[in-house]
Amino acid sequence: MDIVYILTNEAMPGLVKVGKTTSDLLGRIRALDTTGIPLPFECFFAAEVADCHLAEKLIHDAFDDHRVRKSREFFEIAPERIASALKLAAVREITPTGPVIVEPDDAAALKKAKERRNRFSFRTAEVPLGAVLAHKKDEAEVCTVKDNHTVIYNGEEMSLSQSALRVFHKLGYNWSAVSGPSSWIYEGELLDERCRRIEDAD
Repeated sequence: MDIVYILTNEAMPGLVKVGKTTSDLLGRIRALDTTGIPLPFECFFAAEVADCHLAEKLIHDAFDDHRVRKSREFFEIAPERIASALKLAAVREITPTGPVIVEPDDAAALKKAKERRNRFSFRTAEVPLGAVLAHKKDEAEVCTVKDNHTVIYNGEEMSLSQSALRVFHKLGYNWSAVSGPSSWIYEGELLDERCRRIEDAD
């Protein structure tokens, strides 16, 4: 059975892993959950294909400009874009319906990470109204905190993620979605790292 899969990880916001296997999909995903990975991978999309080696190579080539490192299978791109390409080669979709749990505390850790991401607010991150944030890719790009959930960027009020995406587009990245808290910096810290540090100290 030839399979190409697309994985995401809550510990690696903005990154997508594209790989292949000729054996058990769930077994392959579990094998990737090593001690060097803080949270388990989740399968965004997986499909049986006629030739997984060719399909994976074509996808890697198509999105090579988004690859994090030439020798790695990680890409800085929205997983939906790669899934759309993979569907062209798919014989049958076989995406698992939930996370692949290896250790008993995996589910709890994954749930906590998702809740932290979804409940981000400037109050939680101890960022005051009026604070100026710098973008991680270009610190000359800044936005100003307007209220607990929105910022002002280039004179417009918008969400943190929307403003981050505007900067990425301005810098030439053709992404459809990004994580706001993992894109903006306040007092030398990425907002998601700052929020995690504060919550862990409680």
